[in-house]
Amino acid sequence: MAPVLPVVLPLQPRIRLAQGIWLLSWLLALVGGLTLLCSGHLLVQLGHLGTFLAPSCSFPALPQTALAAGTVALGTGLGGAGASRASLDAAQYPPWRGVLTPLLAVGTAAGGGLLTLALGLALALPVSLNQGLEEGLEAALAHYKDTEVPGRCQAKRLMDELQLRYHCCGRHCYKDWFGVQWVSNRYLDPSDQDVVDRIQSNVEGLYLIDGVPFSCCNPHSPRPCLQSQLSDPYAHPLFDPRQPNLNLWAQGCHEVLLEHLQGLSGTLGSILAVTLLLQILVLLGLRYLHTALEGLGGVIDGEGEAQGYLFPGGLKDILKTAWLQGGLAHKPAPEEAPPDEEPPKEVLAEA
Repeated sequence: MAPVLPVVLPLQPRIRLAQGIWLLSWLLALVGGLTLLCSGHLLVQLGHLGTFLAPSCSFPALPQTALAAGTVALGTGLGGAGASRASLDAAQYPPWRGVLTPLLAVGTAAGGGLLTLALGLALALPVSLNQGLEEGLEAALAHYKDTEVPGRCQAKRLMDELQLRYHCCGRHCYKDWFGVQWVSNRYLDPSDQDVVDRIQSNVEGLYLIDGVPFSCCNPHSPRPCLQSQLSDPYAHPLFDPRQPNLNLWAQGCHEVLLEHLQGLSGTLGSILAVTLLLQILVLLGLRYLHTALEGLGGVIDGEGEAQGYLFPGGLKDILKTAWLQGGLAHKPAPEEAPPDEEPPKEVLAEA
């Protein structure tokens, strides 16, 4: 069987190949470590912002997969650096002969598979992030007032911290607060006629006002923050509703978080692409170096020409051999013919 993509490797080309693999392996280890840092940073960000994502959103799978892929890439880089360096020293190479085959198998199956999966998630999942933030922020605004409801006690604090930290207000703009009751019922006076009228003015029985929480206020505003009666043109004579950013945060939290998380996932996707490319180059180089040295019986400083290849035979031949071996392994052994029975002694005597 003719090997697949054979390359003749004399001594000097084998040395240059090992040196190149050593350099690429350390680059792979460096980029693998960078992948770990970026995916860990994204996981930390999602730990703070996961409250504002819908439970059905699968975006957190991206940093988790990238974390595993980065770990395998880091291990492949360190292993490739050690193996390529040992291939230049006859005293260090023998222990690596049994390590290279498992290293190539794990690097190809686990590393290549995880990197490809993580890169695919980095390209596909940011599309679903938009809908996840839309549903998550809608629920966050609706539960802002539920400070005494079990499981929702931190909703107000988390939303206030989000708006203060990311300089945003509401889901898409500050007017989103006009359509939800964000004031807790414990702070409403049931004897106040204005409160009763507002509750009875809508079919859902909610206390709706044209105001926003204090966390929407821009501290750089040249005047005190205006939070209430924002839709009444006569309530604040000096307030210009066409320029709310002078008083409140102009952007909605949906746009800010979407841009922030998509930027992190885009950076992670670029690093994953570089990691996958280096992983392929390192594994190909190690395969050629390994098969070339095995062809020389492990004599790394042999002067003869060695042949490196990807597979010992063509795909058709490999499948045919595997099929024949599998068929022979499952083929039942032929039954032995019973020995000829000796004629009875009485018949022999009569004869």
